[in-house]
Amino acid sequence: MAKYDAIVIGSGQAGNPLSQDLADIEWNVAMIERDQLGGTCINTGCTPTKTMIASSQVAHYVSNSGKWGVHTGGMRVDIAEVVARKNRNVNDWRAGQESKFRDRDKHIRLYRGDGRFTAPHKIDVNGEELESDRIFIDTGTRPIVPSIPGLEEIDYLTNASIMELREIPEHLLILGAGYVGLEFAQMFRRFGSAVTVIDLGDQILPHEDSDVSDAMRKILEAEEISFVLSARAKRVARSEGQVTLDLEAGGRENAVRGSHLLVAVGRRPNTDDLGIEKAGIEIDSHGYIRVNERLETSVPGIWALGDVKGGPAFTHISYNDYQVVFGNLVQHKNLSIKDRLVPYAVFTDPELGRIGMTEKEARASERRLKIGKIPMEWVARAIERDETGGLMKIIVDAENDKILGAAILSTDGGELVQIFMPVMMAGLPYTLLKGAVYIHPTLAEGFWTLMEEVKVSE
Repeated sequence: MAKYDAIVIGSGQAGNPLSQDLADIEWNVAMIERDQLGGTCINTGCTPTKTMIASSQVAHYVSNSGKWGVHTGGMRVDIAEVVARKNRNVNDWRAGQESKFRDRDKHIRLYRGDGRFTAPHKIDVNGEELESDRIFIDTGTRPIVPSIPGLEEIDYLTNASIMELREIPEHLLILGAGYVGLEFAQMFRRFGSAVTVIDLGDQILPHEDSDVSDAMRKILEAEEISFVLSARAKRVARSEGQVTLDLEAGGRENAVRGSHLLVAVGRRPNTDDLGIEKAGIEIDSHGYIRVNERLETSVPGIWALGDVKGGPAFTHISYNDYQVVFGNLVQHKNLSIKDRLVPYAVFTDPELGRIGMTEKEARASERRLKIGKIPMEWVARAIERDETGGLMKIIVDAENDKILGAAILSTDGGELVQIFMPVMMAGLPYTLLKGAVYIHPTLAEGFWTLMEEVKVSE
């Protein structure tokens, strides 16, 4: 049996920096990884998708350049070249992670395989038993495959496999109108596919406010992306090169047909093959590991970080989990994820940048609210760029003028929304932003008008 100062299961955006920093203070660390280093972000998430989204945005500009008075004489997408560019970026990031482990090989041993608990502080990997008083779980999530008759009999796509296509789908069906589904919908529409998005809910982006969802839908429909909402998938079949998805909506049945089907209905935690029950670690009804505000599990000396613990599933949250755990364990801080501000973005074009509460969440808290909202067509820079789709929205506590949340659906919306973060972290009133001087003409200059529109909303 090999004894370590720490065992880290999973090399995602929490597990990697944690294991490396522990090695730097001369802890002996076992890192267990069943697949590629870097987790979802590097391999099938942020890095590859945003690389391909950038290609699709260039395609969009070229296809529509005439509206800016620039005439190109046509556009052709070579999807094989797009995928090759994506692979180069992914491989560069992977190589960087590999080198970081090689640089620390005196204090980190990398095990390639599946780690499973045999007891609370014992892990089996490839038939070898490892032991540590400190174990960190960062095993992430994988796509949910819904129980739809016929689905397992066809070659459906996931967020990973769709990025390996060497042909552009003639007509892409997407099951799921969440963040992942919409990013791929716009990407492949701009590459040249017809796209139909199907969802059980009555709005796209179901976790967002309806006005934000409606604005996003209007933008995507302007690019000829079709939506079939409030529809339950009943069965799926492939025949003569076509996928047929039978649906039930409003008590009636109909069908949609396409050349390819992407399943993007959500994700599930990678806990079902960890031997969780032998460790005595509590999980919730969906399989996510229960943690307290310091990311400690129900078993002392075992922590869970990243997507596997549930909650916001973003790379930057995983990284902050690492900061919390390392800060508490090694630097003797008293860090907590309680009341953590969570900024995020949906990387459509325009981007949806979000932070804090939605309006519906704020109303559920029974606060009196002030709401400010303006369309992007009121912002000079957006007009000059001819990119006026979207809106700016801010939610304020009427009792103290503190910002509760914001949504920016705009070019660079993910960048813009982070301007609110220091004000929110400091607990300062939104009125502070009314007195700021913004560069003219920039998109952030729209905050002047947005702040003037903040009014009590009953």
